[in-house]
Amino acid sequence: MPFTLRPFRRFPVQCSVRYHAVPFLTLPLAYFFGFGSLITLLLLSSGPAYAEWVSIGANNQRGRTVYTDPDTIRLKGDVVTMWSLNDYKTIQTMGSTSYLSYKVQTEYDCAEERIRKLASTFFSGNMGSGDVVYSISKEGKWQLVEPGSLGQSEWDVACDKE
Repeated sequence: MPFTLRPFRRFPVQCSVRYHAVPFLTLPLAYFFGFGSLITLLLLSSGPAYAEWVSIGANNQRGRTVYTDPDTIRLKGDVVTMWSLNDYKTIQTMGSTSYLSYKVQTEYDCAEERIRKLASTFFSGNMGSGDVVYSISKEGKWQLVEPGSLGQSEWDVACDKE
């Protein structure tokens, strides 16, 4: 009994994946790489941004360390504006408010050797972390820089940036 091979299948096979994936497979491959790259970039850049705090001095009697962020130094004539961070080892209290660190924006007059505070934000945790427990934005009065103080160290950093 002779037999023949037929070039077609005896029963049709349908692939359900093909029908659902047709719009997905019709896009150019570059779109997929671009989309994947975008998602990867977003995931990698979604971390918190930290300032580059540089220690400029410490007062061991009070357990305080003062840091500054050199990227925040702004010069306008003889006046420099800069952010600094005061970090304590033990809890500090101001009235009914307790804090471990505070950030302060200060103005330094390099010609007259004086400073004044512009704004302060107090935090419940170290290094500006935790909850904001108090915040004030008010220009203080100009004060002369005390020689040998941490204020002198801050003034030196700010005015050497010129």
